[in-house]
This record gives sequence, C-alpha cells and structure tokens, in this order.
Amino acid sequence: MKLVFDRPKIMGILNVTPDSFSDGGRFNAPDRALQRVEQMVSEGADIIDIGGESTRPGAQPVSEAEEIERVAPLIEAVRSRFEIPISVDSSKAGVMRAAVAVGADMLNDVRALRDEGALAAAAELDVPVCLMHMQGEPRTMQADPVYGDVVGDVTAFLSGRVQACVAAGIAKDRLLIDPGFGFGKKLSHNLLLLKELHRFKALGVPLLVGISRKSMIGAIVDKPVEQRLCGSLAAASLALWQGADIVRVHDVAATVDVLKICQAVRQASA
Repeated sequence: MKLVFDRPKIMGILNVTPDSFSDGGRFNAPDRALQRVEQMVSEGADIIDIGGESTRPGAQPVSEAEEIERVAPLIEAVRSRFEIPISVDSSKAGVMRAAVAVGADMLNDVRALRDEGALAAAAELDVPVCLMHMQGEPRTMQADPVYGDVVGDVTAFLSGRVQACVAAGIAKDRLLIDPGFGFGKKLSHNLLLLKELHRFKALGVPLLVGISRKSMIGAIVDKPVEQRLCGSLAAASLALWQGADIVRVHDVAATVDVLKICQAVRQASA
C-alpha cells in the first residue's frame, strides 16, 4: 500500500501497551483494539500507527519477542479488515520485519534506525520510514536535556540520519522526519521547535509531528492528559500551517476538522 502525500495526513495512535502516557492499557484486548481502529478509520484517519513499547519518560524496555507478540497479531487483524496504511512504532529490527511480514506499510522509529540491525532491516524491507530525533533514552531523556541551538542541533541530526539511510540504500523518497517533541527536550526546546517547524522542510522529505496530549501541552494549559484536547488541536494547527505532512494524534475526528480549516484557508483565493 503506497503512501501519497498529496495533502497532509492524520495518523491515529494505537498503543497496545500497559504503560503509555495517555492510553496505556486501554487497548490491550484485541477486540477493543480493533474497535478503536474502526472508530479512527470512521473519523477520517489516513494511517494507523501501532506501538507495542512505551517510549514515555521513565518507560521500561520490552523484549523483542514480547513486542512482536503485542503488535504482529493486531497488525495482521487490522490488515485483514481495513484498507488503510499501517505504521509500526518500533526501533527493533526483528519487530520491523515481523510487522511488515503481516501487513505493516511503514516504520516509525523514535531512534532513527540507530539500534542494532535496524538500518539494514529498513533497507531490506523497502517501506517508508520515519526518523525521529531523541536526545538520550526514554528512561533518562528528560533528566536534563541540553542544546546549544535546539532547532539547529535537531536539524543537523535528522540531516545526518537521512544521509546515513541513503548511503545504506534507502531511497530518499522513502524517508520522513520527526523532530521528536518531548523526547529529551524541555518546554523551551519544544516551543522553539514548534515556532521554527517550517525550517525542517528544507531537508526535502515529509515532516511528521507528534504533539498530541504531551506534557508540553499540559505545562502550558495546566491540565491533565485527558483534558488536553484544545491545547493539542492548537498545536496541530500550528504544525499543519507550517507544513507538517503528517500529524500523529489521539483525537482523530477533532484533528480532521483542524486540517480542513487549515487547508481551506491555505487554498483560499480572490
């Protein structure tokens, strides 16, 4: 299934984990997970992103076998029922191979193919892959992140990873980038990244943004995870206006409306 970026896309989040920051444990049961996919598809999602390992601050690692057990049967079930591109949110080469084997169309890697064997696996699988920036590791990334110039530093990292992928045989038109909001970044870093998001378009690959319900939203609006919809929509609109090609979200229907408004204004003419 081919991903076409003729317009910005909405990526719906489906975490089959017990400890994700927003929906941990809610969709572990297969029936509930499939109901959630059906809901997101009906609401207008363009891609479903399935993850089996939490990457929230302080998250504990999951073995490759356990992650495969969580995501592979669900990906296979979704593929058999829905005509929608499926992304697998993983950094492990074995999970990537297992996911694509049962129907995943895209890789979404918070470690930008830096784990052992991941770069070779992505080149072999020949599907689109999103490269995300993260300073440190999930368990410690928010301890004390430091940057000289956060936008410049993140841009340089992503540019380097794009070059490494091309050198490994991955076509540039298969690559996407994600600045990694909340992954080893203080609030001030996240705000600067969002303010200057348009600068990442210079790298010449589609741009994915994941801000939905994150702690940066909570810090600004002073609300818990379940009350961050309005803040998340405001951030999504800023991202879309600056050229985001994919927004990764929990609240699909509301974000679809945001996308429609942004697109209508952008296309307005006298």
